[in-house]
Amino acid sequence: MELGISIYPGHSNKEQDAAYLELAAKYGCKHVFTCLLSVEGDREGIIKEFRDSIALAHEYGMEVILDTAPSVFQALGVDYDNLSFFKELGADGIRLDECFDSHKEAMMTYNPQGLTIEINAGFGDSYIDNIMCHHPKKDKLSTCFNFYPQRYTAISYSHYRNCCENIKAAGLPISVFINSQVPDSFEPWPVNDGMPTLELHRDLPPDVAARHLFADGMADTVIFANCYASEEEFRQVTAFDPQVLSFKVEKELELVETEQKILYEASHFVRGDMSEYMARSTQPRVIYASGSIPPRNTRDLKPGDVVILNDNYTRYKGELHIILKDMPNDGRKNVIGHIPENEKMLLKYLEPWRTFRFING
Repeated sequence: MELGISIYPGHSNKEQDAAYLELAAKYGCKHVFTCLLSVEGDREGIIKEFRDSIALAHEYGMEVILDTAPSVFQALGVDYDNLSFFKELGADGIRLDECFDSHKEAMMTYNPQGLTIEINAGFGDSYIDNIMCHHPKKDKLSTCFNFYPQRYTAISYSHYRNCCENIKAAGLPISVFINSQVPDSFEPWPVNDGMPTLELHRDLPPDVAARHLFADGMADTVIFANCYASEEEFRQVTAFDPQVLSFKVEKELELVETEQKILYEASHFVRGDMSEYMARSTQPRVIYASGSIPPRNTRDLKPGDVVILNDNYTRYKGELHIILKDMPNDGRKNVIGHIPENEKMLLKYLEPWRTFRFING
């Protein structure tokens, strides 16, 4: 699971792009998306505009994918059976924003330049199936969803899942876009409503969107679509293990030492015989059995509450629960906080034996 960024030569300047590539490399980004769809000019002008930034990305160990379409091929005099122009730019691959005829997509994967061919992941089952029927070179074929600058036009979660399941069945990797929420970020189009793949991510902090995508388990690469994500956003997006379901907690009381250790230092996994009312992490009651947890904030429980069982629960003291259904509190459960409202969509990924953790800060 990797992180990527986007740059848009022709809409920015090389110094800004160079600084952004350096920042992205600092936080381990491996993938750069850039776009020829919104660029005007001849072949020589495009080479001049793009080549230096692509070369710098390569110095940082990043792969670069150029977004193209049949109209771009036509404008630049490129034919599907001769992709040398894109190699001349220094690209590692090209993304096909629109369809050819499925056969051409498959044949392009055999290009002698060794370019990866990235197809539009959002076109549905039949498009992928038709390409696979033409026996593409699978190690040179990948997929990437669109971003959607116009509010309310990004895809639904159900469509995303349907597409991803078919793509995964074909054994292909998937890239997805999220937003930076920096107020002065820009896009390659004269619209500034964000550029997510999923509409439900449009106004979310990028780390929440990324944690949702990784919890869902379909995305292989998550890409900042707009420029320029802030260093704080990079820090937050890289502050969690993408293979571990991660939550923030809005605390409701000052934690005692034992609660602090249980919340942030313990290794949590959902007990295998999972209740419909809660996800139980039971190991902390063994590890922190000698610690004191005085009763506090024992209000009734609602979905998203994070609970640690207090001293009055004797044998079970120290268990941590994430609440999934409303229930009364008999005074033996401290509500130490709750999952933020914009992260409650992550609760459905709590399942038997799944590891999870809480982000401190």
